[in-house]
Amino acid sequence: MAESDWDTVTVLRKKGSAAQSKSKQAIISAQRKGDAVETSKKWAAGQNKQHVVTKNTAKLDSETEELSHQRVPLEVGKVIQQGRQNKGLTQKDLATKINEKPQIIAEYESGKAIPNNQVMGKIERAIGRILICLKIGIPR
Repeated sequence: MAESDWDTVTVLRKKGSAAQSKSKQAIISAQRKGDAVETSKKWAAGQNKQHVVTKNTAKLDSETEELSHQRVPLEVGKVIQQGRQNKGLTQKDLATKINEKPQIIAEYESGKAIPNNQVMGKIERAIGRILICLKIGIPR
């Protein structure tokens, strides 16, 4: 053993986590050491402020009118129900025939649905009755 059996050993330290490197103390420490520190503020980071407040906000806040969607009139629901029963269909059968959920038919018949022209057209073709004139109030 004339020569020494020394091996070179390299020790690698783990860097701190991202949270540690972002803390104020870590930034100040890095600045004291003379390390390059880059900071940038992200606009509205961590918040849901993507839009600037507009002049209309005050108008919307002062608005007292209660707004709601127009619903299918109950008369239309009764016509759908009568037409469906005349054809001998259940709500589920009618829904299957027009490729909609049975809940949609129930909502239309009870007057709770928001009118959709495509669904109304499908129901008209399935039951053989015109519903649009009832919706806008035109006598048959």
